[in-house]
Amino acid sequence: MESMQQTKTHKDNNTRIKELFFNYGVVIALILLIVILTILTQGIFIQSENLINLLQQVSVNALLAIGATFVILTAGIDLSVGSIVAFSGMIAASFVTGDDPNIILGIVFGLASGLLIGLINGFVIAKWKVAPFIATLGMMAIARGATYIYSDGQPISNLSSSYLLIGGGKIFGIPISVLITILVTIIFMIFLYKIKFGRYVFALGGNEQAAKISGLKVNRIKIAVYSISGLLAGLGGIILSSRVTAGLPQAGASYELDAIAAVIIGGTSLMGGKGRLWGTLVGVLIIGILNNGLDILGVSSYWKDVVKGTIIIAAVMIDRKTD
Repeated sequence: MESMQQTKTHKDNNTRIKELFFNYGVVIALILLIVILTILTQGIFIQSENLINLLQQVSVNALLAIGATFVILTAGIDLSVGSIVAFSGMIAASFVTGDDPNIILGIVFGLASGLLIGLINGFVIAKWKVAPFIATLGMMAIARGATYIYSDGQPISNLSSSYLLIGGGKIFGIPISVLITILVTIIFMIFLYKIKFGRYVFALGGNEQAAKISGLKVNRIKIAVYSISGLLAGLGGIILSSRVTAGLPQAGASYELDAIAAVIIGGTSLMGGKGRLWGTLVGVLIIGILNNGLDILGVSSYWKDVVKGTIIIAAVMIDRKTD
């Protein structure tokens, strides 16, 4: 009897350790990474100027990763966001150049173009039952091609100084792009955790068939999450074009991989139904800190991809172990 009790206690302890690791392992990894890079860079990494630059750099990926979290929670995937960033940025830039720039119109059309592409993704996946990987892979090519067609393969420069403030301006020393990202994070935290829609997203990812039986409008939820992803990618495109002072047809290349990596590192399961938005933001910081730290150390950019790929595989393996 005593032996059985000890075995049960041992299992309970293992379960608690697993839960602790799942919930806070990514935070521990972030702290360790900061400490290591601070030592290796002899304090350069934690200088205020570098930290502000880091936050500005990760703002676009944070927006994409927030959208990707909603999609992946439903057991979906969105590979088109990098191309949406380019297309939306190009659309917005085309309205804010020349002698008579229209900032409001540029922002509205930039956001609308991202929302429209996300809406199409969701419709194709929900109504036509096309696998998310295939649908968004196809849209990735379509949106990128449309960007080159719209711009004739040329960058759109000479943007309005007011528009450039979105990606390059500061308020009380904090980049406007960072403030926008913080506001968006708060809004979508509320969406995910404080209203019914968030519960529906988790329910759909946990068991789609059960969600249908319980009366959830599954197709509407799918269309909504891909629309959110497209809208936030559109916002990311506006911020990026403003920050680099031009609409670039090649912008956003491989951004979808960083966004998905951040979501996985943050603890959201690729199988859907399990995850947390704050973990995604920690994942964004880990990727951004790695890129920033390796740049300071003068490490070849090729190694960044090796490191990120290794982290993604490790995160998926941990996800399987904690299931």
